[in-house]
Amino acid sequence: MLTVGAFEAKTKLSELLDAVERGEEVTITRRGEPVARLVAIRAGDEKARIRALIEEIKTTRKGLTLGGGVTVKQLIEEGRRYKG
Repeated sequence: MLTVGAFEAKTKLSELLDAVERGEEVTITRRGEPVARLVAIRAGDEKARIRALIEEIKTTRKGLTLGGGVTVKQLIEEGRRYKG
C-alpha cells in the first residue's frame, strides 16, 4: 500500500490513479495522519450491491397496500384538487 501526503496526492493524482488501476491502494495523509484511502471501484461489486438493493425494495413493497380500496389514480386526483 502506498502512502502519500495530501499535497503530493494533489500534484501526482494521475500517477496515483494509474497505480490504483493496477491494484494498489493509496492512503492519503494530512500532517502525517491518514485521512483517506484511494481504491479501485470493482464494477461487479457495485452491480451486485445495486441488485441487492433492488431486491430489498421489492421485498419491502410486497404486501403493502394503499388500504381502504383506494387506487393510485384516486390519490393522484385528490392531490390535484389539494390547494395547500
